[in-house]
Amino acid sequence: MASSPNFLLFITDQQRADHLGCYGNAVVRTPHIDGLAARGTRFARAYVACPVCMPNRASLMTGRMPSAHGVRHNGIPLSLGATTFVGLLRAAGYRTALVGKAHLQNFEGLAPEIVWRGRGGGARPPDHLIDADRDRRIGPGYDNEWTPAWIARPDHEVRLPFYDFEHVRLCTLHGDAVHGHYGRWLAERHPDPDSLRGPANAIPDPRYRAPQAWRTRLPEELYSTSYVADMAIARLEAHAAARAARADEAPFFLQCSFPDPHHPYTPPGRYWDMYDPAAMPLPESFQSPGDPPPVAYVRARQRPEAERSPYAPFTVSEREAREIIALTYGMVSMIDDAVGRVLARLEALGLAEDTVVLFTSDHGDWMGDHGIMLKGPLHYRGLIRVPLNWAAPGGTGGGEVHGLASTLDIPATVLARAGLAPFNGMQGASLLDPASGAAAGVAGRAGLVIEEDALRPNFGYEERPRVRTLVTERHRLSVWRAGASGWGELYDLDEDPDELANRWDDPGAAPLRAELTEQLLQQMIALQSSAPLPSGLA
Repeated sequence: MASSPNFLLFITDQQRADHLGCYGNAVVRTPHIDGLAARGTRFARAYVACPVCMPNRASLMTGRMPSAHGVRHNGIPLSLGATTFVGLLRAAGYRTALVGKAHLQNFEGLAPEIVWRGRGGGARPPDHLIDADRDRRIGPGYDNEWTPAWIARPDHEVRLPFYDFEHVRLCTLHGDAVHGHYGRWLAERHPDPDSLRGPANAIPDPRYRAPQAWRTRLPEELYSTSYVADMAIARLEAHAAARAARADEAPFFLQCSFPDPHHPYTPPGRYWDMYDPAAMPLPESFQSPGDPPPVAYVRARQRPEAERSPYAPFTVSEREAREIIALTYGMVSMIDDAVGRVLARLEALGLAEDTVVLFTSDHGDWMGDHGIMLKGPLHYRGLIRVPLNWAAPGGTGGGEVHGLASTLDIPATVLARAGLAPFNGMQGASLLDPASGAAAGVAGRAGLVIEEDALRPNFGYEERPRVRTLVTERHRLSVWRAGASGWGELYDLDEDPDELANRWDDPGAAPLRAELTEQLLQQMIALQSSAPLPSGLA
């Protein structure tokens, strides 16, 4: 393989690690992604930096924690001034492209819920001085993903380079409501695309009652998953043609980003009922006794048949959980087929022998763990653990790494394989063995920190919870803070893999709690940003 190989990064949205065959799931069919694991390396303990879309995607781009890059929760774009690992690749001569979901900027079209509120009286500061940082991350350059602009303005376009991507074909939103470049592509192929989308236009199917689930009229070939695969293949073909003509022999970095299997649950065509809900196993913790206070609060406030918000955690009945799992598996299998198409074209074009292929997700989903759905500051393993496969040509294949890995490590690992040093302030580590160059993990890593600052008050707290989690190979410690209220979690993941017995207040676990709390504090100190570099001695 070349010393500066190509990179093809597949990333999905809100997919648990155990929603793949190669991670032990015996129900969902994912032969192509499993094939990557079989010929490469699978990281069994890969975790996010934050289990929320925008913060963790910004961490993937920068190799920095949310507290360092500033995208603390959804609704805060990544600064256009941020250095990215894609920028280092581009500076080294790589051709960089993104197809699919970026979510590095706001795309919902909703007003923020967090606004300036004065403390202690006095006159309101002027708008340009209202925040600690004058870069409010608004205005020109921060509307690239803004869905209302994509819908209202036919000339709306992404300003390039977009976080150092030279070529972008964008998807915004989720389910069958995706817009961006995809929306224009869809309009070119159907005279009235909106008549195919949304629950009001869905194909009736009384077999399903789950919230946020409808049978879309979009055919498989017009669904966003197919679009992302088509655009990725088009980029590979353009690269191969330029190389054949000797017009451009530079290597490429291509990020292929699927909006699914994020809710709503709208797999098209045969993927809708590919899996029988009745055959779907429920998580062991689904009917767990002794719910922790946040879960007990959700259960008490919300009956399974009540209307559920698309933006907040909700409880489900057994039937609803099985339906949602089945539909999610349908979306995952469609993604797997799309990955297979892209990989087959990579091979046919003669590019596979010089291309490292990665597969990951931005975060997981509770998906019925403790009876709840979606995501939030309860850091159960199904939410914070993600798939991470690395397949390099010439590898021995079938490797499995049990050491801890983080989303932060992905950019550091890509740069290391490309022979490039990280920029100052990157906080991840290369997962490659320094001697052999094979994927091997980080020797001696004792734990990983996960940060989350909730976007809104939830789980019964009047203030927005802030959570800091330490994951080790055996334990998870999570410390909550919401206003003046605090709470915590401590689980032994070896003896209690379903996280049923919280030992935070167990006197017998007090020494362990103290040890892990100190380790969390030490790691948080180590993660304090080293940027910017000083411009002088004093």
